[in-house]
Amino acid sequence: MGYFLRTLQLLSTCVAISLVGSLDSWTVPTSTWSFVILCFCFVVTFIILIIESLALHYCFPFSWGDFLLCHACYLALFCLLVSIIYPATYVQFLFYTPSWDHAIAATAFCFISTVSYATEAIWILGWPQTGDFTGYTGSLPFLLKMLETLVACVILPFISNPYLYMDHPLLVSCVAVYSICFILGIVTILLNLANCENRLPISSSMFHLVLSLLSVLLYIGALVLWPLYQFDEKFGGQPERSRDVSCQHRLTNYVCVWDQRLAVAILTAINLLIYVADLVYWARQVSVGTEDQPGTPDHLCSQEVSLPSSDILFLAPSLSPHILPHLSHSPFSKTPMYPGPLSPLWNSSAA
Repeated sequence: MGYFLRTLQLLSTCVAISLVGSLDSWTVPTSTWSFVILCFCFVVTFIILIIESLALHYCFPFSWGDFLLCHACYLALFCLLVSIIYPATYVQFLFYTPSWDHAIAATAFCFISTVSYATEAIWILGWPQTGDFTGYTGSLPFLLKMLETLVACVILPFISNPYLYMDHPLLVSCVAVYSICFILGIVTILLNLANCENRLPISSSMFHLVLSLLSVLLYIGALVLWPLYQFDEKFGGQPERSRDVSCQHRLTNYVCVWDQRLAVAILTAINLLIYVADLVYWARQVSVGTEDQPGTPDHLCSQEVSLPSSDILFLAPSLSPHILPHLSHSPFSKTPMYPGPLSPLWNSSAA
């Protein structure tokens, strides 16, 4: 199933890249961004296919199933954005032109890529929670973090135009807020995938709570400053779209400056709501105390993860009875690490 989906993803993105690249649209920002996103999806998928073909994923220190689900969710959303933005800002202006069929076909293959990545994500969610798939990427915290970084990814192309903010230092600080929060979100996801949060000097819930609170405060400042300096005449803004010279041409495939400012303001408000939901979740986690307190990991617990089941069968007779229940199950799986009835080796050793 995995190789079939991976092959479909490679073929659909490759065809979409060829169709988008065949059009003379490099001067259109949305077309350029669509081409870059499709190339990124193709390269990442191809690298994953090579890694799985050579069985190199067993060498990585993180959960490969969680990484695959993270990859599938992100690329599905990226391809979905291309499937929506590309026809909305570019294809509609090619109507009754020779390039219109190519653009429509490129949009169709982008949608096929979206479906294939989404199918892979649903397929991985059906995996049992084992050491290869811990289930973090199927949890609510990951969903919120993914939405935060995704909205930031949509904001970044709009603020790539320096004309929007270079005249005001406070608007430059808003751009810094978007970049910092995006980097913090990516780092948080990587820490979870690599299971490095237990090495922090504070609990995992407190760590997420502090980051969420910091991000909420930063986004509140950006939500106040960005509309104030972009749309208020007292601070040099333009409150009306009709007064923007770049918005006077109706039939254009460029997103005018005023629309870019409005899009950033709306996306900032949306991302702030997501960060508030994230903050509420982790505040509740800290208040009810569902997260373990930081401390030195138990040696026996580390042994039960690292030792194979055959070694546990040899070691179990020498262990005290109150430890045996902890060794009967892996912390990542509901499947016993040795069969239900005691094996003959166990009985002979116990005798």
